[in-house]
Amino acid sequence: MDEPTARIWDRQSRTYDLFAGGQERRWGPWKRALFARIAGRTLLAAVGTGLDIAFLPPGRDIVAVDISPGMLDRARPRAARYAGTLDLRQADITDLPFPTAAFDTALTVCTFCSVPDPLRGLRELLRVVRPGGRLLMFEHTDSRHWAVHPLLVAMTLFTRHVAGTTTELTRDTVRNVESAGFRVERVTPLYLDVIKTIEAVRPADADHTGAS
Repeated sequence: MDEPTARIWDRQSRTYDLFAGGQERRWGPWKRALFARIAGRTLLAAVGTGLDIAFLPPGRDIVAVDISPGMLDRARPRAARYAGTLDLRQADITDLPFPTAAFDTALTVCTFCSVPDPLRGLRELLRVVRPGGRLLMFEHTDSRHWAVHPLLVAMTLFTRHVAGTTTELTRDTVRNVESAGFRVERVTPLYLDVIKTIEAVRPADADHTGAS
């Protein structure tokens, strides 16, 4: 368990809803459409305070993890209202406590801009998703636009050195997903080329090191 990162997000959990809650009205329909694609036993990585639980389709079998006990404490009332099976657990996405091929689907929401070692985290998702299983992502990524990229660099400096989080808004998450060993099937830009959905599959011949 990465205890320093857990402490960072414990501190952030106190005000997380204040800053993130307003985004749900804008992003909610996009999330609901993506979440409708989950199938089988599903791992929701980095559930945070549980704001995204409201957009999950009912009647599913979901394990939701977060590295922060503070985040999980705030997620519990929302998890209790979910119309299906939703098990909350503390876990580090870079060292998941699940057997290989334990899930049919992995779902992430604005997660891999903040995982300190994103490639390691994605390889863990590759390990715990069965061959042929899916990775569904709603993520912040870097922009190729000349005017947007510098803004994301500046925002990353703020989030890292002023806000004190692990968030980096300049990551090439699509490339990281491919490098981890997933086969990317669809990338859909939702807001400029910064916020996008990524849909990928674990190939039958991929191992968790990203090799095929």
